[in-house]
Amino acid sequence: MLYALTHRTTYGYGSDVSVSHHLAHLRPRELPRQQVSDYRVTVEPTPTAASEHVDYYGNGVSFFTIGTPHERLVVTARSRIRVEAQLLPNAAQTMVWEQVRARCAKDVLTPDSAVGEFRFDSPHITRQPAFADYAAPSFPKDRPLLEGVIDLTARIFRDFKFDPRATTVATPLDDVLKKRRGVCQDFAHLAIAGLRSLGLPARYVSGYLETQPPPGKARLVGADASHAWLSVWCPGHGWIDADPTNNLLPADRHITVAWGRDFSDVSPVRGVVVGGRGHSLGVSVDVARVAEP
Repeated sequence: MLYALTHRTTYGYGSDVSVSHHLAHLRPRELPRQQVSDYRVTVEPTPTAASEHVDYYGNGVSFFTIGTPHERLVVTARSRIRVEAQLLPNAAQTMVWEQVRARCAKDVLTPDSAVGEFRFDSPHITRQPAFADYAAPSFPKDRPLLEGVIDLTARIFRDFKFDPRATTVATPLDDVLKKRRGVCQDFAHLAIAGLRSLGLPARYVSGYLETQPPPGKARLVGADASHAWLSVWCPGHGWIDADPTNNLLPADRHITVAWGRDFSDVSPVRGVVVGGRGHSLGVSVDVARVAEP
């Protein structure tokens, strides 16, 4: 599937910002099943300094500084991406989860132990008995790993209500578990917390999902949104994505931008400002299919 993607972030400030510094994770990743043929980012007002680099996890990162007074900041990223569905193994034939846990905890460097860093706590995700207890019914003794992941994904989808007003970026994951409400970021964090609390490596994925309008309705430009899901390590097959918000294993409608331990590693746009006296934030995302040439 070929997509044209536009992501626009707009900040409005209550008074002049004299100087600001920002980091942006907006460049879609190059993957065996995802190729980026075009990417460009524009910033208004024009930055006084800008650079690109690759972070610890291999994500493309834009850095820019604005050194002139401004009451508004607009960051627009445009991309063209070709996405293919991930190749999935037979869930029943994947390694049993206890063996995966043991292989990823070894103190000898192997492809499995190398991903063991994703078993530990991160800024937004702390391993706790409550998260292990929630995930445990999906992982009885000797169950194949991917069967357990699919079951956990389905349970979060059934047990939790999507509610954009229920949480913020700062809402503790304990509260999400208690209230049974949240958004895609919360559901990805919860699944990762459950897996890590059982000793399994899992990472946070930031990207986009092509949405489809209701039957008979026109597609609205800019009505899409950033999305989040997770990946779990499956020996012999690598990282496998799972989307608890939609109860599915992503195929060719998910566009991967960045991954890390949790949201704090891959926030689309963040920064520090001097002045401003508060701000408003607007985000517009458009994911449009492009006819094949």
